[in-house]
Order: sequence, then structure tokens, then C-alpha cells
Amino acid sequence: MRRNEVFVVDDDEAVRKSLCWLIESADHPAVAFAGGGEFLAAFSPDGPACVVTDVRMPDMDGLELLKRLADESRLVPVVVITGHGDIQMAVEAMKEGAFDFIEKPFEDKALLEVVERALAESAERFRRRARDGDLWARLERLTPRENQVLERIVAGRTNQAVAEELHISEKTVEAHRAHIMEKMNAASFADLVAQVVKSRMADPDNPQ
Repeated sequence: MRRNEVFVVDDDEAVRKSLCWLIESADHPAVAFAGGGEFLAAFSPDGPACVVTDVRMPDMDGLELLKRLADESRLVPVVVITGHGDIQMAVEAMKEGAFDFIEKPFEDKALLEVVERALAESAERFRRRARDGDLWARLERLTPRENQVLERIVAGRTNQAVAEELHISEKTVEAHRAHIMEKMNAASFADLVAQVVKSRMADPDNPQ
């Protein structure tokens, strides 16, 4: 895989070609796939990259692609393209860990700006992974919502307090805690806290 490569996943051939042309005009290699399954079979990142995908596709939609990438620990920023009636799906995509979403019709400049930010985020992830290995790989598996829960429970808040602050049920918080413990491979809550403290001490962008 080449550096700063962008993967376009869309079932519409005309859209794929148009997006690839736009991305390559900004000097980023672009590779197109007609569906999520085809993309997952070929995707093997060894450097900064990002994915641009439509949220609505047959067989495997953008949400399912996000889930599969997370389940397989393929830590690549995903930009989701949505139609006017897909805002709720876009919200769900963000909960599943999408880097950002952009609504059709969009300006070329707007999409390229999001792609540039996604590639910069990918480069940062590779830097962290090279420095701290498994710890950052585990942290990057967490969804945005799981990160919100993690921050609060590590700060000492109760499940009830976290639920009230995030406007979710206490059972949902408990489920998130279980997923966090599993993804972080934490033997105990104390182990989880120790991992978070280590990540913050190792991160020069976070002085705490």
C-alpha cells in the first residue's frame, strides 16, 4: 500500500470514478471498490490511509463496513457520504467510529478537506502505534461513545452519573464498560486505569 492512499467504496461506478479523479487531483493515490466485501478482502494497511464510503450500498452498507473494520481491528479513519435523508444513519455511523461524514451534494473542496484531516489522523495513529504498540492499538478500537464512557469512569464517576451526563441508560453504560474492558484486555478496573494513565504519560500532546 502506498502512503496516504484513499480507498473509495461505492456501488455507483460513476461516483467511484468521480471521487477517485477528485482525490487524485489532490495528489493522493485512490483505489476504488464496488462494495464493502471486495474492499475488506483487499485491504491491508501498512501506512497512513483513509476510506471514503457511501452509507447506502447493497449487500454491505457503510454502517456494516464500519463495524467490520472495528471488529477486525483495522484502524483506518472512515469518511461516510450520506444523502439528505440519511442523517440518522450518519449519526449512527459516528457512534460506530466514523471519522466524519459529509452530506450530498457536497463541494469538492469540502470533501478534500475532510480527506486531508482523515489522512493526518491516520498518520498520527501510525505514529502512536509505532511508539506504544499494543496499548494504542487497543485504545483505537474504542468507539467515540466508548471513549466518552472511559473518560468518565476513569475519572471516578459512577455508572449512574455517566448515564445521566451522556443521556443514556445505566444498562447501556454497563454494556459499554464491558466492551471497553474486553477491547482493552484489562484484567481489572485498576488495570484499565493504569493503561489509560500510561497512554496519557506517553502522549506528548497530552501533558496530563
